[in-house]
Formats: sequence, structure tokens, C-alpha cells
Amino acid sequence: MQLDSSQNAVPRAPLFSILWTFLKLGCTSFGGPIAHIGYFRHEFVEKRKWLDDNSYADLVALCNFLPGPASSQVGIALGISRGGLPGGFAAWLGFTMPSALALIAFAYGFTAFGVSADAGWLHGLKIVAVAVIAQAIWGMGKSLCPDRFRATLAIAATLIVFLWPTAWGQILAILIGGLAGWHYLEPVLLHRPENARFPVSKQAAAVSWILFWGLLLALPALAYAINDHALAIFDSFYRTGSLVFGGGHVVLPLLRNEVVPPGWVNDDVFLAGYGAAQAVPGPLFTFAAYLGTVNALEPNGFAGGLLALVAIFLPSFLIVVGALPYWESLRRKTQVQSALRGINAAVVGLLLAALYDPVWTSSIRNTGDMALALVAFGLLMYWKLSPLYVVVITAIGGAALAALPGLI
Repeated sequence: MQLDSSQNAVPRAPLFSILWTFLKLGCTSFGGPIAHIGYFRHEFVEKRKWLDDNSYADLVALCNFLPGPASSQVGIALGISRGGLPGGFAAWLGFTMPSALALIAFAYGFTAFGVSADAGWLHGLKIVAVAVIAQAIWGMGKSLCPDRFRATLAIAATLIVFLWPTAWGQILAILIGGLAGWHYLEPVLLHRPENARFPVSKQAAAVSWILFWGLLLALPALAYAINDHALAIFDSFYRTGSLVFGGGHVVLPLLRNEVVPPGWVNDDVFLAGYGAAQAVPGPLFTFAAYLGTVNALEPNGFAGGLLALVAIFLPSFLIVVGALPYWESLRRKTQVQSALRGINAAVVGLLLAALYDPVWTSSIRNTGDMALALVAFGLLMYWKLSPLYVVVITAIGGAALAALPGLI
């Protein structure tokens, strides 16, 4: 695959630097995909200035349209923007490795250490997601919804998702935002387009689409014709990663249908792993590593976990590489830019809806939780503390609230 010559328009970053940056995020990004969007914005929009809010919201909107885990796809695209295809792989590896290894360790008997899903410090890690997403909404709202019309679009998107709380509700909100922007917002030129260049050629995109569709169509036939469990695992997890919209928790019932009925994993083991997946940072798709490890048939263990992990994420990588060059061409047209301004406002509304459900509803149970969330928000927003330190402080605060239930 050849990189596009446009890569020279953007400063390149060393692959190790990309890997290390995303590895730190993979160790600290608790709270699910919407929280990951907030962590990425803090790191790459506010801190590193890799791109501005408009370009970042464009990318988030694109990944919400694509099947697969949206936050991981945003991370892959960000890695590509500074390191080409190897940079995209380094970003995925860094962001995915911590949670994948943690879940494989759990599968090997991590419960022997007595970690409970109800531990106070784990609940504190859920609370920090409230602060991270609130900070992202505050910053993106000021830049992407600066007028009455776009603020109204954001609120409308929130209401649509409340009424239709599925991935299709999110897509409908984005479509309505795009149509409204196209018709009612004046065309504008890109703001600092050099900040959002993705060095992928259309030839590389074509190869990615051929691989994506070829594997999706060929693997089921090969798995049926060849009695090989490794091939069956790869087919099941690849197909799940290719066809799920919305990512995150949406993938869980699909994975259960793939592994429980054929007897690869029983329901008790599946649910135990699901509980562990809530307690680790990074993408929920790494639950596949746990399922591959506890698989009743060989390959299992570490090899099975790695096989399932690669299979479920491979479609995301191929889809992102296949989409980016065409997205770059589209987003440079002035009429598309008008639509994107409406879409960006809708993305703020999607974040606002997610801040309430599932983040707020699963994290804020009493005034003590609310107080801790406010402290975390203040540390991020006004003290400009690194999210890494805020995560540690909030985990300690959650443990303190659990130990002293009458504190607040």
C-alpha cells in the first residue's frame, strides 16, 4: 500500500511516540467509548494540537457512521494522521493492549486476587468519566455550537437519542444535523485544513475494501468447508466486528450468540468476563480477548485470546483505511462543509445524551458521587490537571466514599 504524497503537509511523529501516547491513554481511559472521545479530545485537540475541534468532530461523525468501535476507529485515524498506516497500527496497539492483557489475565484466574466489581475504587473510575465527558461537551459546545441555530441542533440531537436510544437513533440525529446544515448554514472553507490530513492513498483504500469484503464473504464458506476451530473463531469474531453498529455494549449480545450456543463458553463464564470488562480501561471490544482465552476448544489460552482480538478489530482497521481518502475529498467541498457544521453540532448533542445515559445513570448514585464528579471536573477544567492524575485521585475518592458511606 502506498501512502499519499499529502503526508508532507503534516508533521510526522515517531512511531514509538504514537505508541507511548496511546498506551498511556489505554491505561487511563475508563468510562466507555464516549469517555474515550473526551480523553482523545483532551490529548490531541487541546494538548498536542494535532487537529482543531471542527476536524475532530468531523472524524467522530465519520466513525459513528461506520460499523465497529467508534472510539478505537478515531484512535486509528489519529495515529494514521501522524504516522501513516504504521502509525494507525501503533495507535491501536497502544490503546488496546492494556485492557486486552488485563482481561486475558482475568481469564487465567485474576479473580484469585479478590477484586470485586463493586469495589469503591472501581466505582470512582466510573465517576471520572462524568467529568471527562462534561469537559469535552463544554469545550466542543463553545466552538461547534456558537449560535442559536447550531445550539438548537445539538439539543434536537439529544432529544432524538433520548427517544430512540440505539445506534440508529444516533445516525438519524447526525443525518438531520447534516441536512439542516446543508440547507441553512452558509458554505465555509475548511478551518486550517492542514491540521487534519490522513496520508492514505485511494489505492490503499481500494485494497482495504477488497480485503474487508473478501474476508467477510469468504470466511463463513471456508469455516463451513474446513473443520478447523481456529478458522471458526476467526470467522465468528471477524463477522461480529464487521456488522455491529454503535460499538461498545451493542457487541455483547452478538458475541454471546457466537460463543454460548455452540458451547465454546458457558453463560456463567461469559457474564464473569463481562463484569471484568467494565472494570478495565480501553475499548470494550477487548472482551473478545477474554472469550478467546476461556474458549473450551483449542486454540484457547493466550493464543486463542490473541486470535479473537485480532479478528474482531481487523474490520475496523480495514474500514477506516478504506474510508479516510474519500472522506478527505468530500469534506473539502464547500457544500459538504455546510453539512458538516450541522453534523458537528449534532455530535455535541450525542455526547450530551451519553453524558446522562449511560454515564450519569450508572455512576452518580448519591451526593457523595456528585461531589467527587465535581472535584474531578474542576481539576480537569480549571486546574488543567492531567487526566492520569485525575483518574488516580477519583479512584482514591471512590474508595474513601465506600469506606465511609456516611461521609456525605
